[in-house]
Amino acid sequence: MNHFLPSADGATHVKIVVVALVCAIMIVVAGIAAHLTVDGGVAMHANSPVLKAAKPVSYTNNKDIGVAR
Repeated sequence: MNHFLPSADGATHVKIVVVALVCAIMIVVAGIAAHLTVDGGVAMHANSPVLKAAKPVSYTNNKDIGVAR
């Protein structure tokens, strides 16, 4: 086994490519398996309910904020 990549033989490069390909496939499979679901495993569609944000609210303990001077 050669630990210096530029001087490594072809088999080492193939091993690196295979490991990278396996990792990429695992990430894609995990992403597909973790897709968003609603109501017991039904995938989200364009007709899904829309969640709208409410009016923004700010909280503070500082009494000087918002006081005109």
